[in-house]
Amino acid sequence: MDTNIIITLIAAAAAAALAYFITRSTVKKAADKLIKDAATEAENIKQKKILEAKEKFLDLKKEHESVVSEKNTRISQTENRLKQKENSLNQQINENQRKNKELDNLKENLAQQMDKLEKRAEEYDKIRKQQIEKLENVAGMSAEEAREFLVESMKEEAKAQALTYINDTIEEAKLTASKEAKRIVVHAIQRVATETAIENSVTVFNIENDDVKGRIIGREGRNIRALEAATGVEIVVDDTPEAIVLSAFDPVRREIARLALHQLVTDGRIHPARIEEVVEKVRTQIEEEVVDVGKKTTIDLGIHNLHPELVRLVGKMKYRSSYGQNLLQHSREVANLCAIMASELGLNSKIAKRAGLLHDIGKVPDDEPELPHAILGMKLAEKYKEKQEICNAIGAHHDEIEMTSLIAPIIQVCDAISGARPGARREIVESYIKRLKEMEDLALSHPGVQKTYAIQAGRELRVVVGSEKVTDQEAEKLSFDIAKKIQDEMTYPGQVKITVIRETRAIAYAK
Repeated sequence: MDTNIIITLIAAAAAAALAYFITRSTVKKAADKLIKDAATEAENIKQKKILEAKEKFLDLKKEHESVVSEKNTRISQTENRLKQKENSLNQQINENQRKNKELDNLKENLAQQMDKLEKRAEEYDKIRKQQIEKLENVAGMSAEEAREFLVESMKEEAKAQALTYINDTIEEAKLTASKEAKRIVVHAIQRVATETAIENSVTVFNIENDDVKGRIIGREGRNIRALEAATGVEIVVDDTPEAIVLSAFDPVRREIARLALHQLVTDGRIHPARIEEVVEKVRTQIEEEVVDVGKKTTIDLGIHNLHPELVRLVGKMKYRSSYGQNLLQHSREVANLCAIMASELGLNSKIAKRAGLLHDIGKVPDDEPELPHAILGMKLAEKYKEKQEICNAIGAHHDEIEMTSLIAPIIQVCDAISGARPGARREIVESYIKRLKEMEDLALSHPGVQKTYAIQAGRELRVVVGSEKVTDQEAEKLSFDIAKKIQDEMTYPGQVKITVIRETRAIAYAK
């Protein structure tokens, strides 16, 4: 048994050894094949890389040759330019040398001519002295005395001519200034398209039927009392069919009341609490609309960088009127007139337009101080950092302060043009007639006045005086006194011309 095991073990060992040798031989062959393949592939890669390197070298060489060729071309061009410049410089040098020679020749000629001229000048001086001596002997006075006499006579003649020229210039300037002023004013008026805007102190609110009137009045009048208390407007509900009248001097209040009534009637809920809520909401809307109107006005007129508070005050002008003329329309009209007139005179039209828009800003303050509107407007403009010439123009447009800029009289003139044009302003007939009668009576109160006539809608007052009681000098003083008294004691739009007429009549009868 042991022998079989041993034999078996030996056989197994022999088999293992045989398998080892076979495997080793196979592995060796495989390894040799791999080594051979790797060597072949390495050789191929080497050849490929060598070819690529050669191609790259050829490309670089070609590129280098191109760069070198280009540089050589540039160098040759530069050399050509340098040669051309050198030739040009040589030509200039030769030309300068030739000119220098010519100049030297000219200098020599000039020196010779100067010598000749000096000799001639000496000869002329001798001859002149001889002539002067002869003239002095003949005239009996020295040359200095003759010169003084001639100068004095020329001075007198020059003074006479200068006075004549000054007088002629002054007369011509007066005529020209008058014509030019009329031309500028007429031209400015013609170029402005005006609109006639007359407002009333009442607003009519239309309703669909008369049943709405009872709802607006409310039980025992509670609604209408609440509406009047909230808006400050008198609401007149009478027998007028399908209409309610809103009466108030302040157009802003009337507009608030109208819009509030419209919302209340449309909504249908009308009671005191609702009325107060709607009125407050409408008041806020009106304030926003005021700002929007101010902004739109400044944009339309091309006025920039205006303080927001001044923009708001400009918007408030929409709801103010002066003698029935809408204040915003009036200010826009004055602004356009000022710009046209300033451009005609060669002044800054933008500053003139800005001052024209703001000239009546003192009529729409939030509070009502006891100041003329021109002074108040000037203070508001100064408060919001407007230029000094604009502030002065605002304050001086009714002569409350002295004018210190050329813009100020333009504002005054354009304000008068806008207020005096036909249809701009209106007055109640009774007050208009009363004003004219007061004007005539005021002139009649002066001694020596026989008759007075207010003509041209109160723009001119003609005063007839007796020639035996009033002299020419007194007539001039009388016109000034009447104008001063009208200006101090009366209120009127624009200006009033006072014409005093004094005539002497000689009457005889042929019998």
